[in-house]
Amino acid sequence: MRSIIGWILVFVTAAALTATARAHSLEELQAKLLQDEKYFQPVDKPAPEFTLQDVGGKVYRLADFRGKVVILNFIYAGCPDVCPLHADRIAEIQAMVNRTPMKGMVQFISVSTDPEHDTPEILRPNGSAHGLDDANWVFLTTMPGQPPDLTRKLVEAYGHKFTRAESGQLTHGVVTHVIDKEGRWRANFHGLEFASVNLTLLVNALTNDIERSHHQARKGLWERLREFF
Repeated sequence: MRSIIGWILVFVTAAALTATARAHSLEELQAKLLQDEKYFQPVDKPAPEFTLQDVGGKVYRLADFRGKVVILNFIYAGCPDVCPLHADRIAEIQAMVNRTPMKGMVQFISVSTDPEHDTPEILRPNGSAHGLDDANWVFLTTMPGQPPDLTRKLVEAYGHKFTRAESGQLTHGVVTHVIDKEGRWRANFHGLEFASVNLTLLVNALTNDIERSHHQARKGLWERLREFF
């Protein structure tokens, strides 16, 4: 016969874990970000899929990165203003992530919106120019035979308004997208003035499966708890 003390220990542990899960749930973190980070936008829908290639011709699909949190942005090498600044912000966030155990769990992807001009020779030095680490960062563009406007349509699928001025200069929203390990688009961070630490906190929550791990632990404890009845 199980002791009443054992029953109390299981009950108290389950209750404590439930309280911890509530305190650290993804929903609560998102609510805090909505309060503290005005450039944060929560999203919860499948991320638009793509198949593109890197500067060496290696083909990547977004689905290839299942199991990792993806930080995605759109830029082009000839951009004279915001794109270089966006690349610098991505490098800053990557440096924060890569100083932690999250390094192997996060993939950074930059997609060119100007594949006609962003040749491998132009794209190849782009990462090192901004301090990006190719250990978990890749710059993607269209493959031979794909429509030249493919990535521009992809930009629009991710919610940006894309335009080309008469001068030929491309303009689109400056947004950093966060995609979870199951390929769901979970957040946008707009512009360049958001706090890098806030994006990193969200990435940390997604890499650690906060909701799922707590749910599974609670389920196991409550199943044990039922044995006492």
